[in-house]
Amino acid sequence: MAQVDGCPITDAMEILGKKWVILIINQLLTGSKRFCQLENEMNISGRLLSERLKDLEAEGLVEKKVYPDIPVRIEYELTTQGKKIEPIIREMYAWSLEHKNSKKGEHISS
Repeated sequence: MAQVDGCPITDAMEILGKKWVILIINQLLTGSKRFCQLENEMNISGRLLSERLKDLEAEGLVEKKVYPDIPVRIEYELTTQGKKIEPIIREMYAWSLEHKNSKKGEHISS
């Protein structure tokens, strides 16, 4: 399929295709998380996580909530728009399992 300016798939992949983005969204599907939770659970560098979270905020997919606790507590959560990506992630997961199993079947029958 040729890349076309203004193509919705191309537009979506520009946002979701960056390394770690889908995995960050997947982590936030379970609820809001602090930066250090995401960093530890995903084993991602703080610099890269910060960059991706800023990208997702700019796209309106993630919201940063600052709580006036001492020390200040910051949590990240998906926006309504960000939560709409859940079925896509579920389908990607199902496709990946099916694809992996079909590849195993090809190797066995070869």
